Amino acid sequence: MLVDSHCHLDFPDFSGEMDTVVRRAATAGVGMMLTICTRISEFERIRAVADKFEHIYCSVGIHPHEADTEPAADCARIVSLSRHPKVIGIGETGLDYFYEHSSCDAQQTSFRAHISAARETGLPLIVHARDADSDTIEILQDEAGKGAFPGVIHCFTAGPELARAALDLGLYISLSGIATFKSARDLRETAKMIPSNRLLVETDAPFLAPMPHRGKRNEPAFVADTARYLAEFFSETREAFAARTTDNFFTLFTKADRANARA
Repeated sequence: MLVDSHCHLDFPDFSGEMDTVVRRAATAGVGMMLTICTRISEFERIRAVADKFEHIYCSVGIHPHEADTEPAADCARIVSLSRHPKVIGIGETGLDYFYEHSSCDAQQTSFRAHISAARETGLPLIVHARDADSDTIEILQDEAGKGAFPGVIHCFTAGPELARAALDLGLYISLSGIATFKSARDLRETAKMIPSNRLLVETDAPFLAPMPHRGKRNEPAFVADTARYLAEFFSETREAFAARTTDNFFTLFTKADRANARA
């Protein structure tokens, strides 16, 4: 069994095809999915996806792109929404200085509010980090000094410094279809640092379809292609890679019920 630890099933890319997409994922051996919240103002729609399918869970949070346009991130509100039984993570949150869709100050304030919520609830923090390694490391380390919190750097594309800092704090690292791209040699070198018990796999669907689907709309079924590639990269059987990344998912996301898995 595989788990797609990060996808966006509420996005319009899947409108009218949800049932078909979920069935294709099951056929590909994907027994569980975590669909991610990017706007708290749209949380009810995201939660509805998770409520519809026993083997789909969701998170609650504000993407750094939305830090300026969403209502100010409030730890208490995030904590309150996280009490729903299908909410198993906090985020996605973090820093993205590449597109500058939101101000750095707003992103950092939101990031810290989410970390506080993860610390209070014990639910894993789901971190987005792009072109902001230094500030991401600084905030994670500073907040960890106030108390530990679980978490994962999702769709990891950064260098060894962020990987090392995250791992030192006990965080997990998730690899997406980007790891299958020919241009991702540096990322694959950094991936060698990740301990076997700290690695997750994801699609970030509908974005970043892995080879051989690059350029197409991504979907949870394609996590099998990323897993197949990474199993070979790490010199493992597909079964062993699937087993360990699935075990890692349930070790981190303790609120998810393995009994609800489809495969």
